[in-house]
Amino acid sequence: MKKTMTGLVKEHRAPGAVYKEVPIPEIGPDEVLVKVKASSICGTDVHIYNWDKWAEKSVVTGNVFGHEFAGVVVETGEQVEKIRIGDHVSAEGHMVCGTCKACRTGYAHVCHHTRSFGITAPGCFAEYAVVKAGSIIHNDPDMPYELACLQDPLGNAVHTVLSGDIVGKSVLIVGAGLIGLMAISVAKACGAGLVMAADIHPYRLHMAHQMGADIVINSMNANLPQVVRDITGGEGAEVVLEMSGHPEAIRDGFEAAARAARVSLLGIPTRDVPMDLGQIIFKGIRVEGITGRRMYETWYQMKGLLRSGNLGLDKLVTHTCSLDRFEEAFELMKSGACGKIVFLNELSNHFEPVQGNPFHQKLLHV
Repeated sequence: MKKTMTGLVKEHRAPGAVYKEVPIPEIGPDEVLVKVKASSICGTDVHIYNWDKWAEKSVVTGNVFGHEFAGVVVETGEQVEKIRIGDHVSAEGHMVCGTCKACRTGYAHVCHHTRSFGITAPGCFAEYAVVKAGSIIHNDPDMPYELACLQDPLGNAVHTVLSGDIVGKSVLIVGAGLIGLMAISVAKACGAGLVMAADIHPYRLHMAHQMGADIVINSMNANLPQVVRDITGGEGAEVVLEMSGHPEAIRDGFEAAARAARVSLLGIPTRDVPMDLGQIIFKGIRVEGITGRRMYETWYQMKGLLRSGNLGLDKLVTHTCSLDRFEEAFELMKSGACGKIVFLNELSNHFEPVQGNPFHQKLLHV
């Protein structure tokens, strides 16, 4: 009889999720079994939970979902050589073919044959998760699980910020969600000259200030493109990082961009985005589509930034929660009145805000 575990399953092609007993997955020869210690809710998970148009066309149901985690290896396949039981790990969530043109030319993060952990393959909102050995990222044992599980979204922020020149540039971050907040910190750590953050939620704007934004803009109450031009002497932002996915915010971002600016798009639109392409063509804007992380260049960049101690990720974790309290967690995420919510598997019936910054000193010594 198979051993079981509890997991959060996207069982139906409709809003919501089911917390239930499921079999502990069996590993293949090139896989490892990880005991999940901490996992965190991503904006993508909210798309899946809400079951919007993107989720409808992208997600395989009947699986445990979730893709941001940290844990400890408890079993390895017979072909696995460089991973040991007891290793502290996270993982790259994109599982690629390794043989297509994109994979062979340095663009594996856009492999046409990608399977995505927690989206098209079983994920980490459970007691255990199976991961390909080639996807494993080793963590320093001194890094708290509550921070180690944030590396996947941090990689999105690092990839977005560093998809072009950033040093000394004026930067507008549209959407101060969790990855947008990380992007503020990354941009500052990488030498941006001026960092502006725009959102419509007062809580997120407060967090943006905490993460180091020089200027925060409530775009509900202001004409964002005009405000940005006023701040930059009429020029506009040299770098626009679009993190919201909201059609109006996307259009505002292009309008706020300077001539010859770089616009990097990470936010996932939930509906079509009508655009005046003349904004892009006649201003000579370079547009970057961002998905995941560059494999594995972004991970090495991210590890270096973490070692610097300049990112302050501890400020982002505002609530810890046991997995059985998932409904409260997702409702809080949808409200926008929180930072990162982390599921802790060692607890049950637990939900509370994090007081202070209890992990900061440990992070500095990674």
